[in-house]
Amino acid sequence: MRQIELKALAKINLGLDVLGRRENGYHDVRMVMQSIYLYDDVKIERTKKPGIEIKTNLYFLPVGENNIAYKAAALLLEEFRIKEGVIITLDKHIPVAAGMAGGSSNAAAVLFGMNRIFGLGLSQKGLMARGIKLGADVPYCIMRGTVLAEGIGEELTELPPMPKCTVLIAKPPISVSTKTVYEALDARKGLNHPDINRLIEGLETGNLPYIASAMGNVLEEVTIPLHPVIEDIKNEMKTAGALNAMMSGSGPTVFGLFENKTQARKAQEKIRNKALAKQAYVTNIHGTRRI
Repeated sequence: MRQIELKALAKINLGLDVLGRRENGYHDVRMVMQSIYLYDDVKIERTKKPGIEIKTNLYFLPVGENNIAYKAAALLLEEFRIKEGVIITLDKHIPVAAGMAGGSSNAAAVLFGMNRIFGLGLSQKGLMARGIKLGADVPYCIMRGTVLAEGIGEELTELPPMPKCTVLIAKPPISVSTKTVYEALDARKGLNHPDINRLIEGLETGNLPYIASAMGNVLEEVTIPLHPVIEDIKNEMKTAGALNAMMSGSGPTVFGLFENKTQARKAQEKIRNKALAKQAYVTNIHGTRRI
């Protein structure tokens, strides 16, 4: 096999709780992760010429060693002493630095694709073990689906699949520093922690309204005061008929769950017209696990 084309899926957090901070600076988390059908196209070509070349449709993305897809390729080339090289083309559609694991998903696709085109024989577990070296979300992006993530995000347990529904994604034109958000969280006391067990109960019964009502993200308590537009987008989605709306990850992206696609389209139009977010997409839950 000389080349492979893959879809690197975005993720949302149906629930995100932070349990504490470790001495090494990492945080213990308990999260319910969900793949959605919003993706980057990743093409990997095997070349006789050694080295790694990254091509992308976004001019501002790094294409050298600071790109996580580059790091993923370098990891396997070095470990397996591969003499050939690769050209990796990233056609980006997932909002960047948005709490949707776009970079981690690209890295996961590179690990998966290079395993195939070079015939490395790594199992999913083997790929995930290498993925954690690149970032806490990479193992999940290899696994995909509906998953409970614990530890620093690397302890993954498959959950019952999320019921089908329409998902509206909206990313306001702001940047959120994950480091700043977690530092602010560490300084806060008396946080309202989401009930992750209740969320899992909803998944076990397949009750979409119950799942929506159980959603929660502890990071909203520190991110929203810094960026009130996140709350504005949430309110627009709920007013338009979303079962619930919430920030994904450390933000700034907001997602809403809808039973009705027409309502989601109307909310998308209002959010764009009010200039709350140019990047607004109507999509759906992605149930399959294969990259």
